[in-house]
Amino acid sequence: MANAGKNRNDTTIDQDEIALFDKIGADWWDEKGIFRALHRLTPVRIQYIRQHIARLRPDSIDRHSPQPLAGLSVVDIGCGGGLLAEPLTRLGANVTGIDMSEAAISAAIEHATATNLSINYQLMSAEALADKQDTGFDLVIASEIIEHVANRPAFLAAMAALGRTDKPAIAVLTTISRNMIATALAKYAAEYLLRLAPPGAHDASKFVSPATLQHEASAAGIDLDDITGIRPSIISGFALGGPPVINYAAAGLIRPQ
Repeated sequence: MANAGKNRNDTTIDQDEIALFDKIGADWWDEKGIFRALHRLTPVRIQYIRQHIARLRPDSIDRHSPQPLAGLSVVDIGCGGGLLAEPLTRLGANVTGIDMSEAAISAAIEHATATNLSINYQLMSAEALADKQDTGFDLVIASEIIEHVANRPAFLAAMAALGRTDKPAIAVLTTISRNMIATALAKYAAEYLLRLAPPGAHDASKFVSPATLQHEASAAGIDLDDITGIRPSIISGFALGGPPVINYAAAGLIRPQ
């Protein structure tokens, strides 16, 4: 069931990470600020999500509608200020966004209110929502968050527990690969030279290779059968394709629990 594993401790929460993002929570919607890389990444994330909904659950997407995701229940884990939740809502999805940063959730609620978007934002962890949610979601997203958690296998188990109980749900993740190139570019260059992310935002020891992520996800009940690289693009900032050397996206089905 989606609420399997009640009374678990919130073992995925890294309080130092939360404290960092609480300090900078007011800057989420500044497209030229410290989160500008996430703003540039969002169109690619939406593109990838739409592609894999169409691949894995073609009955859940209407390509001819201005709101192709209408009726789809989505949870965005680690939603931050709502950069991904808002475009998904505009596409018709029924979105729940959760984060453990109070500043991020406040920024998300404020921006959604100003733009007349109805999004269910909650200050809670994935584990807490899994214990509370009874029906599960059609789509479970963990975008640019798994590299910030304290216990990756426990986090993946919580993701799996958020899927539907009656049929497979879709899981989508985006993250940073673990190798010397990714550490040099996504950690040191992005944070300290290019200022594309807040200094100290990433701990390179938490970066995860695609093979490790697939193995750990499978053990948790998530079958990630697609890994797609995300490469820098002069025109748009980021584009899908290429080897998963630095940033990458992963998608697959959550086995019903």
